[in-house]
Amino acid sequence: MSSEVETHSRALSTSPGTSGKGGAMQYDVHIIGGGLAGSEAAWQLARRGFRVRLSEMRGTGERSPAHQTDALAELVCSNSFRSDDHENNAVGLLHHEMRGLDSLVMAAAAKAQVPAGSALAVDRDVFSAEVEARLAALPNLTVVRERIDVLPQAGLTIVATGPLTAEALACSIGAATGADSLAFFDAIAPIVYRDSIDMDVAWMASRWDKGDKDYINCPMNQEQYLAFHQGLLDGEKTEFREWEANTPYFEGCMPIEVMASRGIDTLRYGPMKPVGLDDPRTGRWPYAVVQLRQDNKLGTIWNMVGFQTKLKHAEQVRLFRTIPGLENAEFARLGGLHRNTFLNSPELLDRQLRLKNAPHIRFAGQVTGCEGYVESSAVGLIAGLMTATELAGREWTSPPRTTALGALLSHITGDAEADSYQPMNVNFGLFPPVEGKMKKASRKQVYTARAKADFAEWTASAPL
Repeated sequence: MSSEVETHSRALSTSPGTSGKGGAMQYDVHIIGGGLAGSEAAWQLARRGFRVRLSEMRGTGERSPAHQTDALAELVCSNSFRSDDHENNAVGLLHHEMRGLDSLVMAAAAKAQVPAGSALAVDRDVFSAEVEARLAALPNLTVVRERIDVLPQAGLTIVATGPLTAEALACSIGAATGADSLAFFDAIAPIVYRDSIDMDVAWMASRWDKGDKDYINCPMNQEQYLAFHQGLLDGEKTEFREWEANTPYFEGCMPIEVMASRGIDTLRYGPMKPVGLDDPRTGRWPYAVVQLRQDNKLGTIWNMVGFQTKLKHAEQVRLFRTIPGLENAEFARLGGLHRNTFLNSPELLDRQLRLKNAPHIRFAGQVTGCEGYVESSAVGLIAGLMTATELAGREWTSPPRTTALGALLSHITGDAEADSYQPMNVNFGLFPPVEGKMKKASRKQVYTARAKADFAEWTASAPL
């Protein structure tokens, strides 16, 4: 291993940085933030030969409210990248396109994959370790543990600090944009130790037997469900700070107790839906079901699907142990709540993710207002490709809007209404509509077939 790689490897694990404080290291691009988007952007640039400095605050003794480790690309919420079905699902199609562009995140996910039916779920520790190992192998990429408080005044920069951007940098971004950032709350689901689940009560199955029997299912009868629902309403919640009081929730990651407050049956039509799950003891669907999904390769910890929560920790333990099969549950992690911050990107960014009044700065990942691990990584990938094209002196050609990448990028950079802009997962509603009447399932396949053809043509012709 060269001395440059050795230095880089030490920086990955221990070394605080000095860039911006008199350091003399030269680089072509400065990436701020070592999460999914920043890691993906760094990979795309460095493997094309450009010199990259990747700054990550964790490792300096500081962390965000949601992170638990100093690892790059840490998965702070679910361990799922959602559906891997590239013929019928928009996020599965996004997986397909990212793989076609040599995505670091998709490669690491393949290495860390754990059973999850038709979804792509990973062992979060193996995943982060694989991301770090692949980045460490690139001699022109240096990861420095340092906190960046101010947007750089010059030099190509990608800001990928995510929804948990530190306060000082967030203030600098606010000053540069001339507008207050939007914000919303995001909640984290609990994780349960597998050997503490009573499998005499719970059983393994996937809904409608789709894929392997990859989920643990805990059944509830009507009486148990109603008592649980009331417990969610009555349970002691995390108190808001003054500056958080008017922050809305993101609909795609709603705390379970907030869903419960919307109606007695809301959970039974959401994360606790029993449809397609036959209880082997009765041969019938339960009144409601709590599902758990494997969270690591060893299968020792399982994530409570859809159970993001702001209940206080003691209340979580008490209430979740009333779920049949979880009476003796031991928790590897309890749920939590954190504030997410994102830009009004349709107003502030141009079509190449550049800040309109400071075009040397690009934004990538969830801070742009995309939602989800895959979407965040995809926007990081595109930001990396855009910057590489700019450094090479070539003209950028965006992916067609008929592709998942193109639809997501277009939504972020101008197609969404700025006045009502909210975080968005990739979905077929962002794609240009297909013509003609057809069944819903057929329509999805028309979308994906068109996208794959247009994506192949774009990658064959665009100088990537």
